[in-house]
Amino acid sequence: MRRNDKQEFWALILGASSGFGEATALRLAKDGFNILGVHLDRQATMPNVERIMKEIKASGVEAIFYNANAADEFKRNEIISEIKSLLNGKPLVKVIMHSLAFGTLKPFVPSETEQAITKAQMEMTLDVMAHSLVYWVQDVVANNMLSQSARIFAMTSSGSHSAIPYYGAVSAAKSALESHVRQLSVELGSKFGASVNSIMAGVTDTPALRKIPGNLDMIEIAQRKNPHGRLTTPEDVAKVISLLCKEGGEWISGGLIHADGGEDIVNYVGQGKKS
Repeated sequence: MRRNDKQEFWALILGASSGFGEATALRLAKDGFNILGVHLDRQATMPNVERIMKEIKASGVEAIFYNANAADEFKRNEIISEIKSLLNGKPLVKVIMHSLAFGTLKPFVPSETEQAITKAQMEMTLDVMAHSLVYWVQDVVANNMLSQSARIFAMTSSGSHSAIPYYGAVSAAKSALESHVRQLSVELGSKFGASVNSIMAGVTDTPALRKIPGNLDMIEIAQRKNPHGRLTTPEDVAKVISLLCKEGGEWISGGLIHADGGEDIVNYVGQGKKS
């Protein structure tokens, strides 16, 4: 796929105002994709959103952002309708990235000083961090906006296969997300020649990580485990996604791709790069 071929295509980034979503939006803009960003920000953080949009436009492409809860059905339908009008009914969405990080961090079985996660909190976490991927893809397809050979990415984590304190609901969401990716890869591969993959980043110092209890220990351990002797950055992940969006990347589908410098395969602390 040549750069000039991409100018009409769009990348839809769910969670575009920070972390992996921000870095990927900026990277794909440099690759020539127009960017549709969905984010949820208050007034205090809107200057950062405006900065991101300005950087995207500096790459010579368009940037249209929607400040809304991506997991809200009404808002999703509203945004989909606006995008359909923008694209004049043409199938020009070439990339979809799901990078929504909003869930409840509570124990299943609490101590005397803690509160257990509720049914509503569990369902919300699964809906936002897993099921919303399916609903967005369904709507993009139903409205004839998905391009042939589209690339779809969903951000997962090592929590999908390991236990982390207070992370139980998010772990369940990540496991479900990976399952959704496998199913979508089969259904969209046959109809659109599309590829769908889970991207598992290493420990990355993002706002979402800072909300996890014990995050400083996680950072310290990851730095010692990682063969490269450092944390993963959002830009590392964005570069991987950029590579998978190039010609030939459509044949990598249905998988769990480690974008972590080898961190997850190291089972003991102290294996990392020597200083």
